[in-house]
Amino acid sequence: MKTILKLTLIAAFVLSSAYAHAAETLNGAGATFPFPVYSAWAHEYNKITGVQLNYQSIGSGGGVRQVTERTVDFGASDDPSRPEQIQKDGLLQFPAVIGGVVPVVNLESVQPGQLKLGPESLCMIFLGEIKYWDDAKVKKMNPGVKLPHSEITVVYRSDGSGTTAIYTNYLSETCPAWKEKVGAGKAVKFPAGIGGKGNEGVANYVKRTASSIGYVEFAYAKQNKLNFTQLKNSAGNFVAPGFESFEDAAASGDFDAKKDFYLWLTNAPGKGAWPIAGATFILLAKEKADVNKNVVKFFDWAFKNGDAKAKELVYVPLPASLKDKIRAYWKAKGIY
Repeated sequence: MKTILKLTLIAAFVLSSAYAHAAETLNGAGATFPFPVYSAWAHEYNKITGVQLNYQSIGSGGGVRQVTERTVDFGASDDPSRPEQIQKDGLLQFPAVIGGVVPVVNLESVQPGQLKLGPESLCMIFLGEIKYWDDAKVKKMNPGVKLPHSEITVVYRSDGSGTTAIYTNYLSETCPAWKEKVGAGKAVKFPAGIGGKGNEGVANYVKRTASSIGYVEFAYAKQNKLNFTQLKNSAGNFVAPGFESFEDAAASGDFDAKKDFYLWLTNAPGKGAWPIAGATFILLAKEKADVNKNVVKFFDWAFKNGDAKAKELVYVPLPASLKDKIRAYWKAKGIY
C-alpha cells in the first residue's frame, strides 16, 4: 500500500512539474523586424520570472499564418491586419514597438549616411529603371560624392515579410509607377534583383555583394555595420535613420483601439521624420484567454521595463499614452 501511494505521489509530482514547465514556456513566431528587441526582452524576462519565451523569426506572413492556424501562442507582424480581417480570423491585435526600415548599400567609395536618395530615385532603382550608380538622377542629389559606374544589384525579401509591407507601402504612397506596376504587400513581385530570406538574409547578401542595395530593419543595419542612406521625407528634408527621426514619425500616429490599432506610419509629415517607419504588432487568438494572459504579462513587463533596451537597439518605445490605451484594450478583452 505504501509503495502504491509512493508511486502515485511520484506520478503526480512528475505531472505537476510537466504542467508547470509547459506553463513557463510561451511560443511565438513572425516578423524578423522586431526579433532583436523581443530576444533581448525575453532574455531579461526569463532571468526575472523563469518564463521561457521561444520566438521564431520567420517573417510576418508566417506569423499571421501560424496564429491564424492556432499553432503558436502569439503571432507577430509588421503588416497590420485590418479590423475586418481581425474579426474574421478571431484575433486580437496591438502594437509592441516602433522602428524603421532603411535602404542599405554596399559601395566602397561612399561613407555610411553619405548617399542621399529621394522617393523617385529609390523607386526607379527598385523598378530596375536606374541601372547604374552614376545615373544622372542619383548624381544630382549627391554633388561631390564619388559614385562608381557599376551596375546596381537590388536585394529584396524573398519571404512574406512585414518589412517588405512597410517598404512597398512607402514606395506605393510616394511613387505612382510603383503603385501601378508592383503595389504593396508582404510579398510582391519585384521587377529586378535577387531575394534573401529574412532581414538576416538581405543583410548578408548586401554585405557580400558589391554595388548592391537592399532594405532592412535598422537594428540589422547597425548590427551588420551596413552603409545606410539618407532619404528625402515628405517635408522635403534629407534625414538619416535613427532614434530621433523614428520618434518624429511615431509622434504623428493616431492609434485607435476600436480599429485594433490598425495604422501605417510611412511618409509621416514631421520635419525630421524618417519616411519608412512602422509599428510592429502582436496577434493573439481571441479564445485562448489563459494563454493570452501570460503573453500579455510579458508585454506589460516589457512596456514597464524594456524601454531602455529598445532604445539601445534603436527602436522607439511606445508613448505612455499608447501603452495605457493597449492596457485598456487588454482589460476590455478580459486578458489583463
